[in-house]
Amino acid sequence: MKIITYTDGGARGNPGPAAIGVVVKNAATGENLAAFGRYIGDTTNNQAEYQALVAALEEAIKLGATEVQCFLDSELIVKQMNRIYRVRDVNLQPHFLKIWNMATGLKHCTFTHIPREKNKEADAEVNKALDAR
Repeated sequence: MKIITYTDGGARGNPGPAAIGVVVKNAATGENLAAFGRYIGDTTNNQAEYQALVAALEEAIKLGATEVQCFLDSELIVKQMNRIYRVRDVNLQPHFLKIWNMATGLKHCTFTHIPREKNKEADAEVNKALDAR
């Protein structure tokens, strides 16, 4: 099964109260298979972005994905996952490794940067989770 994920993470303050937003879609039909936000405590924006990507891949794998296209508005994380940039922050390295290991277990997995305007669903999930907190 081919799945598309949209993820976002946000911290109000950096660091500050943070949340993740995840939207998982069937690549063939565009149908939403899952959409959720989760408060993750006080952390940085980059930590939240990585945690959102972890949660999205976990959900995709749980749904039986063999191929996943990951769309994020974090250029840093996309460049790190595509091995253009190194992950120098020791607090981000465990997230990178977890994602990398999940991705290598799939037939195909890509990480693509998109503008914020094309990531509104995931951003809305972040804000719902933060507002509920």
